[in-house]
Amino acid sequence: MKLSDLSTEALEKIKSARWDRIIEKHEGPERWESVLTYAEPEFMDIEGRWVLLPVDRQHHPKISILRTIWSADRLSLTLFLQDTTFDDHPFFSGYMAVCDRVSGEDFFLAILYHEWFIIENAGVFEN
Repeated sequence: MKLSDLSTEALEKIKSARWDRIIEKHEGPERWESVLTYAEPEFMDIEGRWVLLPVDRQHHPKISILRTIWSADRLSLTLFLQDTTFDDHPFFSGYMAVCDRVSGEDFFLAILYHEWFIIENAGVFEN
C-alpha cells in the first residue's frame, strides 16, 4: 500500500488525525497534516498489516521491529522499534508507537510516537 494510492477521503482522514510525540525533547500533539508536509512517510508492512508512522520513508531500511503487541480486538497495535538512521547505539535509537486502525480503512495510523531508551533487563522478565 502506498499513500499515493489512497482515496481523497482516506487522505483527509489521515490529515485530520492528531498524534502525540516526545522526540528530541520536543513534545506535544501534532497533526498528521504537518507530517505529510515536512516528511515523506510511507506505509510499512508489519505482520501483514499496513502501518503509517511519522517518519520519513528513507528511515525504513534502518527500522527494526523489536516487539508488537496487538489489542484483543486487533484494532490497536503497540510497537517497540529501533531506528538506527541517526544513531546506532541501542540506548538512543529506540522508539515506541501506538497505532490505531483508521475507521473504514485497512491501515493503522500512529497516534503516539515517543523516544524509548532501549535497556536490557536480561533475566528479570519472561519473554
